[in-house]
Amino acid sequence: MKITNLNDEFFSRLETLSLNLRSNLSGYFGGKHLVKTYGQTVEFSDFREYQLGDDIRRIDWNLFSRFEKYFLKLFTDERQMQVQIFLDCSGSMGKDQLPKARYAVSATAALGFLAVQNMDKLTINFMKGSHAENPFATIIGKNAFFRAMSTLEELEFADDTDIESCIANCPTTGDNNGLTVIISDFFTESSWKKAVDYLLYKHRQVLLVQILSPEELDPSYDGRVYLIDAESEAMEDPRNMKLRITRSMQLAYEEAMRDFRQDINDFCAKRGVGYISVSCDTPIERVLFGELMKVGIMS
Repeated sequence: MKITNLNDEFFSRLETLSLNLRSNLSGYFGGKHLVKTYGQTVEFSDFREYQLGDDIRRIDWNLFSRFEKYFLKLFTDERQMQVQIFLDCSGSMGKDQLPKARYAVSATAALGFLAVQNMDKLTINFMKGSHAENPFATIIGKNAFFRAMSTLEELEFADDTDIESCIANCPTTGDNNGLTVIISDFFTESSWKKAVDYLLYKHRQVLLVQILSPEELDPSYDGRVYLIDAESEAMEDPRNMKLRITRSMQLAYEEAMRDFRQDINDFCAKRGVGYISVSCDTPIERVLFGELMKVGIMS
């Protein structure tokens, strides 16, 4: 699957954006994210009284000459975060649905570019079956990022994905040091909710990006049809079936889809998890400049 819109023009439109991560994440030294702790940057933040054990080199002697008390200068602290992207590579995301697969890869590339632009560490994990593949190791800097794009463009989508196992068995999940993004349609029998709870247990900031096709949101089928599951391995799979589509079935499907998306939204709202659901015919810029800003991920 060749992705044709990952070019200089695509990435240049992202130059003005940045990821907005929680300030109480720990991260690593040397990044661009301001955190609540005090550090060693040149930007002054506050004063506090000297306490036994403090570094005397940080005492402000000008204040001592005025108040005859010891005060320390405090400076802001900036950290480098770890941004993890888990991309669902199941058949429902891309098999016979090139626009949906292209959109998922574009979203992965856009969020990955914003991470390296912010001087963050980036890992891109392809969820396939019960494990997540990370062919790039840790990506730091734009040069390493663009070298990874050729592999990203040739990604294959097939079979099904166990999101819970892929994330739980990932060896590079950090603790309280950044953002984890899961990009999927969440059409899975595995417990993706347990995967989210695991990430929250690891004190990760979490964002779910649900990508759906226009046909999935508003199917136009009518009469007798043969529905084939994109993740089935054989024609006799029980998930494949012949149906006669009626108006009542269409209404039932619309209600089920609304309930499905609302369930994800309610689950995320209770846990403070970011969640956006988009159709793959929505311009990617509208998602980045609009939807992600609404959930506080983008600034």
